[in-house]
Amino acid sequence: MTRRSGAVARMSVVIAASVALVVVAVVAFSIGRLSTLADPAPTDSSAEAGFARDMQVHHLQGTELAMIVRDETDDPDIRLLAYDIARTQSQQAGQLYGWLRSWGLPQAAPEPSMTWMTRAPLGSAAHDGHEGAAHEPGGPMPGLATPQQIAELQAATGVDAERIFLELMIAHHLGAVEMAEAVLDRSTNPLVTPFATSVVTSQNAEIDLMEGLLAERA
Repeated sequence: MTRRSGAVARMSVVIAASVALVVVAVVAFSIGRLSTLADPAPTDSSAEAGFARDMQVHHLQGTELAMIVRDETDDPDIRLLAYDIARTQSQQAGQLYGWLRSWGLPQAAPEPSMTWMTRAPLGSAAHDGHEGAAHEPGGPMPGLATPQQIAELQAATGVDAERIFLELMIAHHLGAVEMAEAVLDRSTNPLVTPFATSVVTSQNAEIDLMEGLLAERA
């Protein structure tokens, strides 16, 4: 298989994952709307609210990184990947914003970021065996790029920009998966859990794709 055909095949996995993500989001929204009368809205300091706020920040940076590399490369595979990431993560950030509005909660958190991830999972064991990781309230979000790393990406062009982007975005996706697994350990909300599950599935698929693209640029 040529590099081009292999990249196209891998890209189809990402597109399929994105389509599945949209379907899951629509179903989750419908379930959430129907269940609001039976289920109490999350509180201001709940895991659901913390996840909605922190994942917004995380996704908006993912969109920023994607748009930077899209302007710094002519490679069609990287440009398509970047466009897909920017479109999906900006849409999801808007969805998370909408959750907080529908719950009657402010966008600003009443406590430091990541505080919700320091609290114990539901029950005696985490769902699916995901224990989560220890975090300091107000500490860096998992996988979030630093200002210095963003500046390095902005200064790079061509293959160098592609390589830096892939390295940063793989770490970024791993962080998002960690956050999604953490809220799955701490929530049974019928709106949040399908969304978080779809994040784990789609971003793991994109990690596999990006690792292959990065290996081609070693």
